[in-house]
Amino acid sequence: MLELLQKGVEYGEKLGSDFVDVRYDDLALRTLEKMNENYSKILSRKRSGIGVTCYYKGAAGYSFTASLESKEIMDTVTRAFKLAKSISPSVQLPLDFDPLPSITAKSSGPQFGSLIKIHPNSRDLDYKINLVDRTSEAAKVGGKNVKNIRTLYGEMFGQKLFTNSDQSIIDWEFEVIDLRCRVTSKTEEGDLVIGAKGFGGTRGLEIFEEKGKTPEDFGSIAAKNANEQLEAKACPAGKFRALSENELTGVLAHESFGHLSEADFVVIEASPITGKIGERLGTDIVTIIDNGVPDIKTHGGLLVPFDDQGMKAKETVIVNKGILKHYLHNRGTAKHLNQSPTGNCRAINFTFQAIPRMTNTYFAPGDLTEEEALEKLGTGIYAIQSYGGQVEGDGNFVFKAVRGYWVENGEIKYPLREVSLSGNILNLLTKVEGATKELELGSGYFGGCGKGDQFPLPVGDGGPKIIFSEVTFGGQV
Repeated sequence: MLELLQKGVEYGEKLGSDFVDVRYDDLALRTLEKMNENYSKILSRKRSGIGVTCYYKGAAGYSFTASLESKEIMDTVTRAFKLAKSISPSVQLPLDFDPLPSITAKSSGPQFGSLIKIHPNSRDLDYKINLVDRTSEAAKVGGKNVKNIRTLYGEMFGQKLFTNSDQSIIDWEFEVIDLRCRVTSKTEEGDLVIGAKGFGGTRGLEIFEEKGKTPEDFGSIAAKNANEQLEAKACPAGKFRALSENELTGVLAHESFGHLSEADFVVIEASPITGKIGERLGTDIVTIIDNGVPDIKTHGGLLVPFDDQGMKAKETVIVNKGILKHYLHNRGTAKHLNQSPTGNCRAINFTFQAIPRMTNTYFAPGDLTEEEALEKLGTGIYAIQSYGGQVEGDGNFVFKAVRGYWVENGEIKYPLREVSLSGNILNLLTKVEGATKELELGSGYFGGCGKGDQFPLPVGDGGPKIIFSEVTFGGQV
């Protein structure tokens, strides 16, 4: 396969390309979905093919094929080159880039070391159905006034192979698993409330044997959270001090701020943080990081050691102690803005051209315990998990937390539901007063990041619990 990809690069250069990269994906996907007692979805798919990018005078042409025949691959290279050449005269912002030293990362199999002991490929369908059934049964036993129980298992894994005009050879395996449960219950007034729990990321199936992460844990915790919501009070509307739980903190890092830092938006001045390198955006407590290779065994998350443009992943400090330091780049935007590539050029599969995308985006931890954070919060709202929302290109957001608590004088008083929070992330960063010391990252097979027509891209996000001096809550929605 590598020889075919290298021939594609050589052929693209012979046609006249300034630079060529060719990538191959061979990914297996499995989805299980159970609603109450019945399986609504049991799917297995393969996602295999080749994508070619030819660069010509600052323009990029992309084409792909699911065929592994040499002639079809060369035809794909030809299409990519012709596209790049045809659009180059009309490109208003040429994004060329310089050659780099070659990267070699060869593998004959999984590269996960101690991270994965039980690879999903080593267990059959019955094993995974059992995980789902155990989760669902635990939720059923623990739930009250249950309307429905939705349980999901997903996995994606396989080879990613890449080469380019730098003569880089990158061969690595992508892997992500996900098991989650959502319980919907009905209050006496007829309102629907939910409880959710799960885990996803680059880990082996043995993770579901760990205390706190078993199928029984997920099902019973989801049911318990839904039960608590049956008696919860509606969240008050107005501006309050707030504490965001780790998952919600991650959503703020990714959805509200991370997209603003993606350099394809920055170079066309579509981001409100364009041209603000070196400027203060938040308090000294605010440090925001994107990292394709975090300490997953300790913190969780997604392993993305290379992007789809052949760049090695690294820790990119986007904001350091409140000061904007870096954007998230492909090679062209990096040169245009005089910064180094960050390993953030990604595509959801071989049918899409790679563009600047996040990997694991998170707030760095602080030095508080949860008890100290609640004490520092004083009186306000403790918002937990995320259940969707909207984000605009100027940083304005509306998010709905799955649940929350009303806190008085540092003590949790009673649960809240319909916790809707809104604001602008750039304003919110100036309201950060403290952060807890633990760092938790989440990822998964389900959901993911959407940008343009490319959805869903697996990503990770998270952080510590963060205290805000003021957040606008919308009350019941």
